[in-house]
Amino acid sequence: MKIALMDSGTGLLAAAAAVRRLRPDAGLVLSCDPDGMPWGPRTPADLTERALAVARNAAAHKPDALIVACNTASVHALPTLRAELEPDLPVIGTVPAIKPAAAGGGPVAIWATPATTGSPYQRGLIRAFAADIEVAEVPCPGLADAVEAADDAAIAAAVAAAAALTPPDVRTVVLGCTHYELVADRIRDALQRPEGPALTLHGSAEAVAAQALRRIGAQPAPAATPSADLTVILSGRTAALPEAALAYEEGRLLSGIPATGEPAAAGPAC
Repeated sequence: MKIALMDSGTGLLAAAAAVRRLRPDAGLVLSCDPDGMPWGPRTPADLTERALAVARNAAAHKPDALIVACNTASVHALPTLRAELEPDLPVIGTVPAIKPAAAGGGPVAIWATPATTGSPYQRGLIRAFAADIEVAEVPCPGLADAVEAADDAAIAAAVAAAAALTPPDVRTVVLGCTHYELVADRIRDALQRPEGPALTLHGSAEAVAAQALRRIGAQPAPAATPSADLTVILSGRTAALPEAALAYEEGRLLSGIPATGEPAAAGPAC
C-alpha cells in the first residue's frame, strides 16, 4: 500500500503523520512545491496549474490514493485534480472541521488564513454546519508562513495575536489551515484559561487519513511493521525530508523512515 500527499509546503506533515500512525506499513509519497509557494496569493487558475504539477509528480510513483493536504488547493483545484486522476487514483480533499466542531455546540472559533477568513467558501461551511451557533472567524496573518519557516519567535507572535482576537468564552477551535495543526499545542496553551473548561481543537489530518484508507478499502493497522518506503518530491526533485520538517513532532515521526534521494539543504519543508 502506498499513500501520496500533496501541498505547497509543510502543511502536509500533519496528515502524513496521521497516515503513518494508522498504517505504519504504508509507503508514503510527499509531494510539495517550495519553488511556487505560497499558493494562497495565486489566482485560482495559477494555483490549479501548480497543484496539477505537484499531483502529477506524486502520481508518477503509483500510489493507491492521493491526499490533497491543503485547504486552499482543495477549494480551487480539487475538481480539476479529480477530473484528471480519478477513477484510477482516488483523490481526497481537505475541508476545515467545522461540522464536527459545531456538533458540540457553540461558541466556536475558526482560525484561518486572512484570505480564507470571511471567504464565500468558509461562510458556506458555516451556513451549512454551524448556522445555529455562535461562530467567531479569527484571521491569523503570518502564522502559516511562520510555521513553514519553523520560526519560533514568529510563531509565538502570530499565535498570540490570533489568541487576542479569539472571544474568551470560546472552548472549541477549528484549525482551518493544515499548517496550524503542527503547532496545535502552542495554540492550546495560548487559549486555555487556567480555571476554564478544557479547550477542544479540531483539525483535519486524522479525518483525511482515515478517509484515504476507506477509499482504498483498507483498515487501520497501527501495530503493523513500519515501511521503509518514503519518497519526498520538492517541486519535481526527489530529495530527503528537509531539515526544517524536524522542528515538528510530525516531521520527526516521519524521519524514522529512510528517505529516497540525497539529503536536502535546510529550507522550506514539504
